[in-house]
Amino acid sequence: MAERVAVIGVGQSPGKRSRKDVGEVELVNEAVRAALEDAQLTIDDIDAVIQGNMEFFEGTFYTDQWLVEGLGAYGKSGLKVNSAGDTGGTIFTSGVSHAATGLFRTVLAVGFEKQDEGAYGGIGMRSEDSFFDIAGGSGRAIGAMWGTAVSVIDRKSATEELAAKVRVKEAQCGLRNPYAHLRLKLTEQDVLNSEVVIWPLRFLHICPTSVSACAVIVAPESEAKRLSPKPVWVKDYYCIHSGLQPRVGEPWLNLGAAYPTGPQFRWGVEQAAIALYKRNGITNPRKQLDLIESYSPSTWHEIDYYEALKLCEPGKAWKLIEEEATWPNGDIPYDLSGGVVSTNAIGATGLHRVAEAVIQIRGEGGERQAAKDVNLALAFAQGADQFCTAAILSKNL
Repeated sequence: MAERVAVIGVGQSPGKRSRKDVGEVELVNEAVRAALEDAQLTIDDIDAVIQGNMEFFEGTFYTDQWLVEGLGAYGKSGLKVNSAGDTGGTIFTSGVSHAATGLFRTVLAVGFEKQDEGAYGGIGMRSEDSFFDIAGGSGRAIGAMWGTAVSVIDRKSATEELAAKVRVKEAQCGLRNPYAHLRLKLTEQDVLNSEVVIWPLRFLHICPTSVSACAVIVAPESEAKRLSPKPVWVKDYYCIHSGLQPRVGEPWLNLGAAYPTGPQFRWGVEQAAIALYKRNGITNPRKQLDLIESYSPSTWHEIDYYEALKLCEPGKAWKLIEEEATWPNGDIPYDLSGGVVSTNAIGATGLHRVAEAVIQIRGEGGERQAAKDVNLALAFAQGADQFCTAAILSKNL
């Protein structure tokens, strides 16, 4: 029987557009040292290291081998993970699975991205012809963001004005997070006046390309109770790694036909949430969950996921926004870290969601701490076609 597992340490490096002062070895080492300090452990206390990033973004490979010094992985068991934008979530659940075997006392999970050295830059790429942006030929992520925005507008789930209101909420949360890359003082008019990329998607709706690393230490129950005065328990997790995106030349612009439940990315998130809710007796997530940390690569994704996560009725995201239910003082605080639109170091992004959920459950969020007591949180990562890894974290065993 698998052992129950807890998070006993988290560490992050501050998000930046560029970190010329460090290489990748030093970058991951910052997060590892911070996590070890948080857990009051040394690297000698770690039995296994799980590591990952979107390696083709930097154009460097076998990172588990040549980052050994920064990871502290010498002589330890381990694994390298890559599952596209979902990588950070898969790193975490791989670490949890290792700890649950009972073969390892502690497992260190580390995700990173150093996009100032990258050869790809897929988030920020845009062509001169919007058709190619939409079709995914030049900026695949841009096309997915546009599809989500159009779907939200078409369903009358929210207006441009309400999307601007959500973006200001995200920016205010990012301002309070010392680890956030973008710490912007925005007004709704700033958002509405920002450059149109492909209507209704605007420049300020889009996540940045960030440099950051994140590390999380997990341990099985007996070790977690012995080592940590403040363990945060992994109640459950669920992974979906499926591919529904049509190949080049296929009619994926017909979003209703290609994605019956919504635009690209939504299906995986929705199905992972449904599975977790069913297994854990969650029939009213807005009331039963205390906090959500999401992988929303644009403001429109956050709005779309309100419905995918069953926080409101289909087509009623606008009501959730008007009530400010997802604000820090609301009944279901959402992305109090500032979310992916504030920091997007892709290989670490999913792991950042877990780290923030842990911080909030501990009550250590400082200025960005939720107003309510956080006992049960949902954190998820998504990417590629319909990838999603979601976890429920709990204060109590």
